[in-house]
Amino acid sequence: MMDVKTVKVSEKGQIAIPADIRQSVGIKQGDTIVLIQEDGRILLQKVERLRKNAKDEFHHLLKHSEEVAKKFWSSEADDVWDTI
Repeated sequence: MMDVKTVKVSEKGQIAIPADIRQSVGIKQGDTIVLIQEDGRILLQKVERLRKNAKDEFHHLLKHSEEVAKKFWSSEADDVWDTI
């Protein structure tokens, strides 16, 4: 669901995130927020959520890398190194 609000920028460049939006995305006092600027837009996201998303997005890549490494490192041709 998209929620559109308007806020004013203060003299110091600060904005207030409306309470209902903070509550809906779980932003609390003391949380760290990441600002991402792209194509003239700004995305605000909690650091914790960004970390989780990154972990989820790279999970399949890490799993594939582990499978490839096992395939190469568990070959009988490499067992010769165990005797050295």
